[in-house]
Amino acid sequence: MKNLIKITLLFFALQSGLAFAQNKQFVTGGTIEFEKTQNMFAIMKNKATADNAANKGYYEQYQKNEPQFLTYKSTLIFNANSSLFTPIPGKAIQWYYDAPIADQLNTVYSDFAHGTTTTQKDFYERTFLIKDTLRKIKWKITDETQTVAGYNCRRANGLILDSVYVVAFYAEDIHVPGGPESFTGLPGMILKVSLPHEHVIWVATKVTTIAIDEKKLVPPKKGTVVNYQQMLKVLTDAQSRWGEVGRYFIRGFSL
Repeated sequence: MKNLIKITLLFFALQSGLAFAQNKQFVTGGTIEFEKTQNMFAIMKNKATADNAANKGYYEQYQKNEPQFLTYKSTLIFNANSSLFTPIPGKAIQWYYDAPIADQLNTVYSDFAHGTTTTQKDFYERTFLIKDTLRKIKWKITDETQTVAGYNCRRANGLILDSVYVVAFYAEDIHVPGGPESFTGLPGMILKVSLPHEHVIWVATKVTTIAIDEKKLVPPKKGTVVNYQQMLKVLTDAQSRWGEVGRYFIRGFSL
């Protein structure tokens, strides 16, 4: 009799688990609101160090007159096949050209179905339209989890530009391999991503799961059309005489 009761309880437990799995729905479309926060004191200090402290006065002046942390907002609309990341204009940074990582320079369209991307990038008074394949990021998924914008997320560590360390938390329940800016390639939507050594972090603050009109999911069109390598050559040529600060500058514009 006891064995029969155990078998019956096990049967109902299995049925309940199966019903939960069948009823669970993955999100494949909606809008995500992001906040990008940067530690400006650390960023300007890095710039001064890379510049052999030639612009140390800028750093000291910034510390005296500006807040340590600066936050920008952006939106990401998406469906199962594509996404469009759009920055929302915020406070202008007087010295952004010294530290481009601290600004929002990119409007990014990602086409997951075809593995391509179109990025509209501001560069001084020029605008590039970079058409290329999706950025390849070497991800390593871990067992660490964290709740972001109400979603259970798993941590992944990555590497971009050969040396820039990335920490991301992605939600498997949002069944789209996207994320803010050009951070993609995980089995779920990236809701939080940080570049610890660059002192920058993007965090989702709100997820709305309402279907997006296909007409809104279109690539940006403004700018001189180049691929990533062609854009990198323009940056390298422009900053070839700047030494270490030139490399710092190029890395910031390439992210």
